[in-house]
Amino acid sequence: MLKRFIAYYRPHRKMFILDMLASLLISVIGMIYPIFSRTMLNDLIPNHRLRLLVIYGLTLLALYAVRMLLRYFVQFYGHMVGVGMQAQMRSDMFNKLETLPYSFYDEHETGKIMSRMTNDLMDVSELAHHGPENLLISGIMIVGSFVYLCTISVPLTLIIFACVPIMVVVSLFCRKRMRDAFTESRKSIAVINAALESSISGIRVTKAFTNADKEAEKFEKGNAQFVEARKKAYRAMAQFFSSTSFITDVFNVVVMLAGGLFMYAGKINFGDYSAFIVSVNQFIGPVTTLINFMEQYQNGVTGFERFLEIMDEQPEQESPNARDLQNVQGEITLDHVSFSYDNSKEVLKDVSLNIKKGETLALVGPSGGGKTTLRRSIGIVQQDVFLFNGSIKENILYGRLDATDGEVIEAAKRANIHDYVMTLPDGYDTQIGERGVKLSGGQKQRLSIARVFLKNPAILILDEATSALDNTTEILIQQALDELCKGRTTLVVAHRLSTIKNADEICVIANGQITEMGTHEALMEKGGVYHDLYSLQFRSGESDHLQFLMQE
Repeated sequence: MLKRFIAYYRPHRKMFILDMLASLLISVIGMIYPIFSRTMLNDLIPNHRLRLLVIYGLTLLALYAVRMLLRYFVQFYGHMVGVGMQAQMRSDMFNKLETLPYSFYDEHETGKIMSRMTNDLMDVSELAHHGPENLLISGIMIVGSFVYLCTISVPLTLIIFACVPIMVVVSLFCRKRMRDAFTESRKSIAVINAALESSISGIRVTKAFTNADKEAEKFEKGNAQFVEARKKAYRAMAQFFSSTSFITDVFNVVVMLAGGLFMYAGKINFGDYSAFIVSVNQFIGPVTTLINFMEQYQNGVTGFERFLEIMDEQPEQESPNARDLQNVQGEITLDHVSFSYDNSKEVLKDVSLNIKKGETLALVGPSGGGKTTLRRSIGIVQQDVFLFNGSIKENILYGRLDATDGEVIEAAKRANIHDYVMTLPDGYDTQIGERGVKLSGGQKQRLSIARVFLKNPAILILDEATSALDNTTEILIQQALDELCKGRTTLVVAHRLSTIKNADEICVIANGQITEMGTHEALMEKGGVYHDLYSLQFRSGESDHLQFLMQE
């Protein structure tokens, strides 16, 4: 994991090196004060060397001014290194998400994925900047303090530093508990984000059914889980900080007693004792910084681990024998095809079909019979239209990003949406809102049809494209669909059997197998499954219980 984390520093290594050099100079300047104070107390003040005393003071002031500039550099550019790394991780995660199969999204809620890309990577960014900086500055200050204290009194220094192993033991003891607690806390935040995303996306349904109380109940369940997780995390953190803070307090007691005894015994003078106290504080400061850094470290490591969980997901796999289709004309052949989802029950069983260019083929059967497994093609118009938050033009352009404005308008005209667009104040630049919320169902559908017109596919799937529309809108949509299907090999999923009467051929699929095949008239005369389905639909009107897949 460390190797993969370090790899994100490579594009920013020049700025990172400068940041570390600035941090090094900050540490060195920090060590100047106790050295100067010892010299002043032991030499300059007792010997009345006023000129050197002023020079030392002005030099120290100048060094602090330099340290101010260095700290500005570290705070700004150091953080920008972290932001750059965060941006690269976010891009890598987004690109990874684009390669994952549908099954991944079935198992992971959108809000939880978003939490990993935002909250988790923000913590990783902070760790990327503050981690090396804190370790370098604190490490140098601790080592430097130890060396300098030894020049004053080795025995007293060893007594003081004997407290360090105690702090290490306490830190290691509390570290695992903190790590586990903060991991659970991250998961609870993801639960809240998932619930929030779901509730906001479905706000219209919630209001329509006056179920705000139910949504609040679901949200509060996740909220309570978050509170409990944070409670455990803060309890572990409180134990850690209270214990280590007590040890730092012990440092001060040891310094006071041991230093007093050494001074009483004549082992050190007043100036050395004063410098020793200052230098010990220079040591305690970095130790405290490292202690405080532990929380940030835990958050950053946990966030990076959750980032790697997604990065290590297996992308959607293609068959090693897969070949790119060239010059697609529209002929489709299935040669003894079988299919199942995740090694579960077989959906298609040894299906063979040959659909010639421009022919109309309908697949008919009960729900779950295996009809819609054949949906993979080049162009698709679905019942549940997905539109992006943007303008009408941008959503049509999704069919072919390099299309001209004229081609966009022509596609909109063929989809019977152009006249409506021209009534809008901003025309094709009109913003349609999240998921096209500002458009009606029919307008969304025509916009999606315009998108496919622009793509101009050889093979087309119509996935129940008119099932959710009223009769008047359906007629308008059907006209656009008829125009779209001309000259294309098209598969259609439809609730209404009347829409497939003109198909060149109809296949009835049950239990993943083709049981009947022929034209509408031939299958009606046969009096089999198709006849029964057709008669049932038009006798009872319960078309909602039937689904059909047709090629136009």
